[in-house]
Amino acid sequence: MSEHASTVTLGDVAPARSRQQGRRSAVALADGVAVVGTADGDLRAVDVSGPRPTVRWHHEGDDGQSVVAVEPFGGGPAVGERSARGEIRCHDVDGSVRWRYETREDVGTPQDDTRFLLPFVASLTTDGDRLYAAARRYERVDGDRTFQSVVYAFAPDGGVDWTYRTDASPISLSVRDDRLAVAYNRCPGDHQHGLVVLDADDGSPRWMWDPGTAGQRRVGDATLLDSGAVVASHGDYCGYHLDADGAERWRVSLAPSRTVDGEAVYAYPNHVHATDDGAVFVTGNTYPEDGRQTDARHPREHTAVGVSLDGTERWTGPVGGFASGLGTDGSLVAVPGAQHFRDRDADAHAVRVYDTLGGRVATHDTAGVVTAAAVEGDTVAAVEEPVVYHDEGRERGAYRLHRFSAE
Repeated sequence: MSEHASTVTLGDVAPARSRQQGRRSAVALADGVAVVGTADGDLRAVDVSGPRPTVRWHHEGDDGQSVVAVEPFGGGPAVGERSARGEIRCHDVDGSVRWRYETREDVGTPQDDTRFLLPFVASLTTDGDRLYAAARRYERVDGDRTFQSVVYAFAPDGGVDWTYRTDASPISLSVRDDRLAVAYNRCPGDHQHGLVVLDADDGSPRWMWDPGTAGQRRVGDATLLDSGAVVASHGDYCGYHLDADGAERWRVSLAPSRTVDGEAVYAYPNHVHATDDGAVFVTGNTYPEDGRQTDARHPREHTAVGVSLDGTERWTGPVGGFASGLGTDGSLVAVPGAQHFRDRDADAHAVRVYDTLGGRVATHDTAGVVTAAAVEGDTVAAVEEPVVYHDEGRERGAYRLHRFSAE
């Protein structure tokens, strides 16, 4: 446990299991207040500015939903759900609901109530004037995976200024000035571009980019800069810096296929955070080229990689397990280390904080898995979930919010 750390309970939740269950918690941090979305749809605003965090308000959700995205907007939090409604909601500073929008009206209703078939708000971001959201729903048709997705631009009053629809799977958004980048991690249909940069004012495409690889996997994440965009490519397991028109400036190899113990394996670069000085890429689980199961471990799985903005690799560091997202502020990147479903090493449970140029600056250990993180200044807020590994049977950790300093 880090010095000057404290926790707040988030109630009860069914423990995570050996395999990832997908995002079911979220946290955002602004003006010394952490807003936490939970697996049961609740929303809690926790003042973390003092020595002892206190809950300012608690909004109770309905059954059958999880709050999977939180973004400060218009003085209160905006949230996105994984639920039958796929709701996007904006709250006031006291927790009361200002407006709500059901994305199922656009992406469709789920085939059944299986968690991964529910409409899912994959990402929220804001430029201060608008709230941008990416929602998707997938289903199986004759054994094939298909997607319906919409990117939205919401006015402060909840009005929809524009939408951008595709049959691909959006995974993250990044906004800068008058541009909105949309990363698509799967493209099984007509839409065949892993990255689309839209005009933030009207939603029209400015340019598109794709790694040009075979298969559905395309882009895991992207960050816009004044100089263009930095992209984590699922297609070829590389990181890219693209210029303002989408032309390649450099490519860095992150976790490409290599032979380990006689088997060809790789790991997806799932996340990236970039500044004008450098970028941090984070890779995920090892997968074999053939099939889905392997005893091999790619040497770059679950790794943070720091790269300067000229494409030079500067440092690497372990992140402990699969990370469902990043918490960022300026040059700091907090990586929530959830479970490594193959090794299941509970000693690796932690949130690790890196500087884009300097590498790791802090580690905060937890008993359970860490599934979401946020950063403001040097304050880090992270959500821990309990976990029970199938080959152990012991419940580790609890559902709680951690606050600690990255100094």
